[in-house]
Amino acid sequence: MRKLFFIACFGILFPYVIQGQQPNKPNAAEIHQAIKKLNFLGSVLYVAAHPDDENTRLISYMSNQVKARTAYLSLTRGDGGQNLIGPEIRELLGVIRTQELLAARRTDGGEQLFTRANDFGYSKHPDETLSIWDKKEVLGDVVWAIRNFKPDIIINRFNHRTPGSTHGHHTSSAMLSVEAFDITGDKTVYPDQLNYTETWQPKRLFFNTSWWFYGSREKFAKADKTNLLAFDTGIYYPSLGLSNTEIASLSRSQHKSQGFGSTGSRGQQSEYVELIKGDLPKDKTNIFEGIDTSWNRVKGGKAIGDILYQVEKDFDFKNPPAILPQLVKAYQLIQQLENKHWKAVKTKEIQEIIAAVSGLYLEAVATEANATKGSEVILKVEAINRSANTMTLQSIKIAAVNINDVSEKVLKNNIRNNFEFKGSIPSNFDFTNPYWLTNKGTLGMYNVNDQKLIGKPETDHKIKALFTVVLDGVSIPFSKDVVYKTNDPVKGEVYKPFEIIPAISASIKDKVIIYANGASKQIPVTIKAGKANLNGKVTLTHPEGWQVTPAAINFNLSQKGEEKTIVFTLTSPQTQSEGYISPKIEINGNLYSKEVITIDYDHIPYQTVVLPSETKVVRLDIKKKGENIGYIEGAGDVVPESLQQIGYKVTTIDPESISTESLQPFDAIVVGIRAYNTVEQLKFKQQYLLEYVKNGGNLIIQYNTSHRLKVTDNLGPYPLKLSRDRVTDENAKITFLAPEHQVLNSPNKITANDFEGWVQERGLYFPNEWSKEYTPILAANDKGESKKRGPLLIAKYGKGHYVYTGLSFFREFPAGVSGAYRLFANMLSLGK
Repeated sequence: MRKLFFIACFGILFPYVIQGQQPNKPNAAEIHQAIKKLNFLGSVLYVAAHPDDENTRLISYMSNQVKARTAYLSLTRGDGGQNLIGPEIRELLGVIRTQELLAARRTDGGEQLFTRANDFGYSKHPDETLSIWDKKEVLGDVVWAIRNFKPDIIINRFNHRTPGSTHGHHTSSAMLSVEAFDITGDKTVYPDQLNYTETWQPKRLFFNTSWWFYGSREKFAKADKTNLLAFDTGIYYPSLGLSNTEIASLSRSQHKSQGFGSTGSRGQQSEYVELIKGDLPKDKTNIFEGIDTSWNRVKGGKAIGDILYQVEKDFDFKNPPAILPQLVKAYQLIQQLENKHWKAVKTKEIQEIIAAVSGLYLEAVATEANATKGSEVILKVEAINRSANTMTLQSIKIAAVNINDVSEKVLKNNIRNNFEFKGSIPSNFDFTNPYWLTNKGTLGMYNVNDQKLIGKPETDHKIKALFTVVLDGVSIPFSKDVVYKTNDPVKGEVYKPFEIIPAISASIKDKVIIYANGASKQIPVTIKAGKANLNGKVTLTHPEGWQVTPAAINFNLSQKGEEKTIVFTLTSPQTQSEGYISPKIEINGNLYSKEVITIDYDHIPYQTVVLPSETKVVRLDIKKKGENIGYIEGAGDVVPESLQQIGYKVTTIDPESISTESLQPFDAIVVGIRAYNTVEQLKFKQQYLLEYVKNGGNLIIQYNTSHRLKVTDNLGPYPLKLSRDRVTDENAKITFLAPEHQVLNSPNKITANDFEGWVQERGLYFPNEWSKEYTPILAANDKGESKKRGPLLIAKYGKGHYVYTGLSFFREFPAGVSGAYRLFANMLSLGK
């Protein structure tokens, strides 16, 4: 654990603080690395489409070896991916993957940027991607990122010259980067941005190529490399005892929701970049060749460099505080720089180095994890100077809650100073929430109205403590987020963000409720108090034709954090119908209708998301046969809960327990998505599953990828080969290849209407080869492609039925798509 923390601190730009987590406490080696980065005035922007697209080897190399300020611009937040660690999908998965990217950057030393593009799912061509994204807006966001970050070098992960050969998002990211390179310096392009920033022209644009893009290592070896630069990213850092590639692997392993854990590697490893625009460096070992990255780059910088280069040279690892006087002088000179960009960047860096060198520890902690608008908060502040240098705490200001303490306090060596303040949250304060989720967006774009927010990785923490400390007669401000911390019996000291939440929230656990049997259901609504002493009433809005009783329910919550569950009865119409219900809370004439969602995983900071509270209700015309369903969990989905909604009894099967006897009680067995990629035991248990089919059972296997299959030779009872075939257009026409087959006729008659209203895609990773024993049921294709006949295959085996489907039921069920439920019920009913 210590080694991982050491890595994170080594690569990090100190100002890039972890919100709501334990503060950095760098050692002498880490401080020295930060000083080296302080003395490098050059920037690299890496550009790709999704979280996990980035080349962490190259990002770490540029940040830690070259010492350049390095950022990754991910055009999306990865909302359209799958989640291997929990049930969150779409916007909540986007929140997780955003934080995983930030965790990766804390590890490899980079920074993180985004655009407003929404990952709407797999796209086969940039034409489709850019039409859904709104090319003009996303291109503007790329220009905005370049103008703000001001990179000298841009590196694209993907090739802009090969549209249609890979994910449309991938190629689009490169195409937009190439286009942006030519226009960021033009003040007539996106002129409104210049109210907040300046034009900027990068020097060089590269494509991060490799043998893979050439088709083979042999072809790459023979290729003309005139325009290529090569870097040994396997370089070893003796002060860490780690190679750059090991750091990169730890960074990549932060993408846990996508299953990208990496074991790391050692030894020489080459990375290549191909020049796309700009001049080719004469010295191909130096990507910054011809670009001044010294302090001489900025007017007034020479005097700063004279001080800081000597500081770097004479750094005493046994006595880091010895350089404080020089750092303070350099800080003063940085404040006089005319170049606003480098002044801001280097001020933050040197502030954190000064704090690290002096052992200055400053912290502001709230006594409660959250508060509401207008409520009182108690904040405990700690300040300690762990050096022999004289310091004075001149003031503590927490402007957001109207705290301003100007009583000076001498900070003596290693003497803890504690303060307690009371403040009040303003009544017009915003809730803690990812800023890109505040307003409803479109399929392809998040709706962000504030230009200054666009591109930020997360919402700025608004409750900050500003400590002004005087060193050698110079006042230096240090800003710290107000946090909450507690002691966990197992984990010890645990930090969380201090958050502003609604006075009361309401939630309905199930986001889709299916009416398949009976016309009435009880709807439990959980309300939770964000503060004490709340009285009011709750009502439930509902679609036309539905009925709710009682009309309103009164409640009383006396304590903060108290929860109550109240129950309405909702009656559906007799015919098929769907719509949304939403709880509304009225307190003293004020209405509340938000839900507070929390995301808590160990590898990312605790997250709070405030969204409208609503649930889709569907009156479904559905019939089913069979009752007991066994479910083998895969990479994570809500299929079991969805099947329970339509009246099945679902039992989760422990793979270890699978045997001939244990499978007998089930009318059907369903295998979760990517189970054959993620569940090791299945390669030992597949024989029992196929035996179950042979003896009369019904086995339904949902999609898997051909990569890293645990079971390869007998995925089905007959030969079956998976591919990367997919249909990404959720409205693509469905052709019935076997219209008389039972699965399309009993117990529900499946028609074209059942494929209306699907979301994100029809399906993915279909088989493309199979033996004659399988019957292909459906076919579909994206525009301009041949028909894919593998979305649903069924084979009779012995007395039972084997079903393989790549249809995206795991997406359709949470969206309440009626036809998906009806078709799945037919699959479960085969042979009954």
